[in-house]
Amino acid sequence: MLNTFLIAGLGASEIAIILVIVLLLFGGKKIPELMRGLGKGIKEFKDGKDGMDDATDKVEQNRTNKPL
Repeated sequence: MLNTFLIAGLGASEIAIILVIVLLLFGGKKIPELMRGLGKGIKEFKDGKDGMDDATDKVEQNRTNKPL
């Protein structure tokens, strides 16, 4: 199941071709910068998601604490 779910069923040769094309388009020096930016973006997304969960919990607590 993991193999069919992983990258929409692409095989090793297709992934290798994609990686070579990316390397040719961006060059060896630019790829680490792209990956660093991608990592920061994912981290910010997770932090934002966690922040929304915290904010939602606070709103629900305020609703339950108010007298009728």
